Amino acid sequence: MLLLKKICVMALLILLTHESKSQLSDCGRPQRNTRIVGGQAAPAGSWPWQVSLHKSSHFCGGSLINNQWVLTAAHCVSNGNPSGITVYLGRQSQQGSNPNEVSRTVTQIIVHPGFSFSTLDNDIALMKLSSTVTFNAYISPVCLAASNSSFYSGVNSWVTGWGNIGSSAPLPFPQNLMEVEVPVVGNRGCKCSYGASTITSNMICAGLTVGGKDACQGDSGGPMVSKQSDRWIQAGIVSFGRGCALPDFPGVYSRVSQYQTWINDHIPTNRPGFITYTPDETTTDPDLSVSCADVPPIILPTTTTTTTTTTTATTTTTTSIMKPKPTTGSVATNLNTTNVTKPTTKPITTTATSSTKTTTTSPQPTIPRPLVCGRAPLNTRIVDGSPLVTEGKWPWMASLQHLGKHVCGGTLVSEDAVLTNAKCVSSSLNGSEYTVVLGRLKQNGSNPNEQTFNVANITLSNLTGSNIALLQLSTKPILNNYVQPICLENGRSFSAGSTCWATGWSSGNGGEEQVLLEFKTTVVECENISSADSICTQVFTLEQGDSGGPLMCEQDGSWFQVVVLFFVGISTRPRRQTPLMVFENLNRFEDFLLQSLGTFLSPTIRENSTVTNGTVDSTTATIMTTSGGTQTHMSSVFCLSLLVVFFLQFFL
Repeated sequence: MLLLKKICVMALLILLTHESKSQLSDCGRPQRNTRIVGGQAAPAGSWPWQVSLHKSSHFCGGSLINNQWVLTAAHCVSNGNPSGITVYLGRQSQQGSNPNEVSRTVTQIIVHPGFSFSTLDNDIALMKLSSTVTFNAYISPVCLAASNSSFYSGVNSWVTGWGNIGSSAPLPFPQNLMEVEVPVVGNRGCKCSYGASTITSNMICAGLTVGGKDACQGDSGGPMVSKQSDRWIQAGIVSFGRGCALPDFPGVYSRVSQYQTWINDHIPTNRPGFITYTPDETTTDPDLSVSCADVPPIILPTTTTTTTTTTTATTTTTTSIMKPKPTTGSVATNLNTTNVTKPTTKPITTTATSSTKTTTTSPQPTIPRPLVCGRAPLNTRIVDGSPLVTEGKWPWMASLQHLGKHVCGGTLVSEDAVLTNAKCVSSSLNGSEYTVVLGRLKQNGSNPNEQTFNVANITLSNLTGSNIALLQLSTKPILNNYVQPICLENGRSFSAGSTCWATGWSSGNGGEEQVLLEFKTTVVECENISSADSICTQVFTLEQGDSGGPLMCEQDGSWFQVVVLFFVGISTRPRRQTPLMVFENLNRFEDFLLQSLGTFLSPTIRENSTVTNGTVDSTTATIMTTSGGTQTHMSSVFCLSLLVVFFLQFFL
């Protein structure tokens, strides 16, 4: 009997040890990935952990981390409802044949409890498959970055997905899985692009200074991986970014190494393989020398020298704050790349006396920030199919209120002017009867970031036919992440096929709180429409409360308003019998707008800091430290084994 008990103990230890290390032995070793990659279609089997999430079609990516769990972005599955989601593994093409593919439904979704839709912090979620999958050359798990991993600025990484290959440029047939190589951008450098308050320690960035390579819409939830020895380790999850592949705006990813404990807590058996990514010991992280208005330089200790003949010695040290070296080498490609020159040195003067030491840092020059348009810091590349808008997504949206009730939408188009449809003020031109609310999300509910203004003056365009109105606000709003002006079209061209958006508070929609709604549409040819001032789109929902709001399109990283919404009519094209909507192009009112506004605001192609509550956030960035950590997986298995032996010996 005693011998039988000992045999059972040994068998249990063998099983526990095998189960714990199984994913570590299998992860991150694709059998068919043996080449250098970047910016091309990936051959089948190159990234065997890549999965495609489907409802009616592909909407997000993800990564297989063991034989039954998938890692993805929280914003892809934020409602936590697994119903209707299918996960495809071993898939190569979205439209072609996939002989190595298997599919599973989803039985459970675990969204990180700290996930925030407004900031996209903790943008991570776990999905449990309906049954396990068998590993092969086309389906196998990726290793995950352990909690003590360090990814220096410049580390090569690869991003994969079936997303757009550029802003509003869908992946062409047969929609093969794409791969792209991009370098890591340190968090200090990333804060200089997006603003210190936007980038948290739970995020990691990657992209080129000159742009041109990036993840894009449809890639959300997919993996960002780096290779160490013979292992591919997932460092990030595609989360958000400013446009796609824009200069000075790298993609932003959820930092996987921050979530080792959380992942293991929810996957107690057959845990994913975590590996510590360690930098080259001979290198220093270039990100430590990055500084900007939002990220003060790191001031290192300086040596003070004294002499016996004088009581005061002065040492002046000039520290060179170097910009990270541009590194070359995404799924999206943007050909409009422009280099931006930044200051590279800042003097620091230190004065010491024999009895006391005082340090004086020369004041940094204040650089005036020009008022720019089309900037939406909280407008991310989320694809979740919901028309409900999140706070700050369209920061120029205005609610026009007549005698305290919402009557129309509008847009902030200058420092203190709101554009709307002339019919919205047809009942009265008395500005005292109107108020304008900026930064509002809900018509019924709390809006902590809204600002309300009286209307000082109303001006109509007074052209033949339809007209627009400009409302002069009594005071200038405070510009921040939730209140920003939109750019006016000003002669720009948005050809057929351009993706555009309309927003508004439709009556009876948006739930009890009447949340701002958005509608995606596409510019189409205006067949059989004679007016050169017209622009046509696919049909989308447009109701009375939407009037005065914008139809807007993104170009070169900035948002431009092309139409003031009002229902003009529906036309039918004879060949395809496809209905379309016809609007008056905003260019028709260019003379009136220039006369009333003086000049149009300049678009923000590149902007290096985020404004919060009217001021530049100067929060000091967290400095990443490196640790020569080692893999802890086997040691934890050993400890677990000893614990089991002790437990069984005690009771046996």
